[in-house]
Amino acid sequence: MQSNGAITPSTLSVKDLPWQIHWQKDKCTLCGRCTAVCPVHAIELGVHRKRSLQIPALGEIGLNKTAPSNVYEVYHGVRQRTDPAYACVGCATCSLVCPNDCIMPVRSDEMDKFRFHLNRGGQPRNRGGRRNVPDTAQGGVLDRIKFTRISMLTDPALDAGRHEFELRTLLGRILPPEENLKLYQQQGWIPPVREVYPLMIGSMSFGALSPNMWEGLQMGVAYLNEEMGMPVRMATGEGGCPPRLLRSRFLKYVILQIASGYFGWDEIIHALPEMKEDPCAIEIKYGQGAKPGDGGLLMWYKVNKLIAAIRGVPPRVSLPSPPTHQTQYSIEESVAKMIQSMYMAWGFRVPVYPKISASSTSLAVLNNLTRNPYAAGLGIDGEDGGTGAAYTVSMDHMGHPIASSIRDCYLNLVKLGKQNEIPLIAGGGIGKNGKLAANAAALIMLGASAVQSGKYIMQAAAGCVGSEADRCNICNIGLCPKGITSQDPRLYRRLDPEKVAERVVDVFVSFDVELKKIMAPLGRSTSLPIGMSDALAISDKAAADRLQISYVV
Repeated sequence: MQSNGAITPSTLSVKDLPWQIHWQKDKCTLCGRCTAVCPVHAIELGVHRKRSLQIPALGEIGLNKTAPSNVYEVYHGVRQRTDPAYACVGCATCSLVCPNDCIMPVRSDEMDKFRFHLNRGGQPRNRGGRRNVPDTAQGGVLDRIKFTRISMLTDPALDAGRHEFELRTLLGRILPPEENLKLYQQQGWIPPVREVYPLMIGSMSFGALSPNMWEGLQMGVAYLNEEMGMPVRMATGEGGCPPRLLRSRFLKYVILQIASGYFGWDEIIHALPEMKEDPCAIEIKYGQGAKPGDGGLLMWYKVNKLIAAIRGVPPRVSLPSPPTHQTQYSIEESVAKMIQSMYMAWGFRVPVYPKISASSTSLAVLNNLTRNPYAAGLGIDGEDGGTGAAYTVSMDHMGHPIASSIRDCYLNLVKLGKQNEIPLIAGGGIGKNGKLAANAAALIMLGASAVQSGKYIMQAAAGCVGSEADRCNICNIGLCPKGITSQDPRLYRRLDPEKVAERVVDVFVSFDVELKKIMAPLGRSTSLPIGMSDALAISDKAAADRLQISYVV
């Protein structure tokens, strides 16, 4: 043991670690693949000494007075390191590359001692991923919502496989014709509106994601738009995007995000005169569901020369964002300064909308936006969002559920008679238990015009091995074993952008089919069932009363 609470490898045994490496010596051929691909260097290949206890037979002890003794033998093979800094994260990459199926991480039940030592050393656990613990055995609120308005003899149900469906939504301020005319006569301008797919890829920055992952997502989005006619959009997150994308025709499929750190916006502004296409929209981030009221943080591990050049900062420095935009201290000031200035930058051709964390103040923000024709919508991010880079205390103890926040905002728009004017974009935990289409349909019927999903897309498209049971979840330190969230070429080269693009397309195609399967029994095909809450029910009386939907048992 060392003084001052510090830890040495000798203070822990393999059994004290959260994940243990099970290695079968008789099957191993010592190829070294497992040690080469381990992202945290939890195992080492070499010549090791192994101690075993030799106990003589009972007769030998009595006659020769021989006591038990230690016997040491030398073996060539794999050994797990016991230093907490190199603790196995359970990603099972070693198992994937082993040709003999002789190695595997196994979760340990003894984790208390590991936590104790890390706490004594003053080192927080490197964990990530939204907690995502269902509030009941049946799952969260979104997972327990059922669609109960089924058209059969009263209204004919539709054929989901052969009927034509219009799965489109509008992004932008949709004013009544008389207000559009008045605005055009006064200013020569009407709010721009985009037709988009109701499922968007949420904000994940170029920097948080690896170049291969980002390229794969962009390739998948381009294919969906140009080959399949699905107007899917992807938000960039804070950090800008590659210069070649800014100057390409594919920029129209991108929602550029500007956040409190303004990273990457120098590159965007410089590219304005050379842009062949306008972006789909500008998203001004004031908050995110994973860590509401707090800014983002890109660790220095990920800030290589490419990321530093795009963001306009020196390489290998941590990049924290302020919790708020430092030049705005009220909603009115934000609209006047930020939203209108972004409109002016693109000649009033591009919709601009703010994105906030779901909270009890969401209604105050929305009420202020309704009075300004420049606000193109409102993005609301619920508490269940976030990947592996958010703070544990924020994820577990801060935020607001997305279902009730969207419902409150939509009902408020109904009271004002503006439910068809301002689109609400919901995010945060959509598809967290694999029910992407059902969760999205429930939020749309609660009042959302579109939904954003980031973590689900990342896991489904790239084979993320992280889980809510603390498996892997090292997105924040740049050692992702799949190369999804790493800026280390040795890791992200494992990820094939074309495979990512294929899986992105598969996700959206399957989502499209499932959403039609939900809409067809409702008898809806010409438009999304936005606000169609009479089709929803839940078996929780308190949730039914809170969301103002039917209660069924």
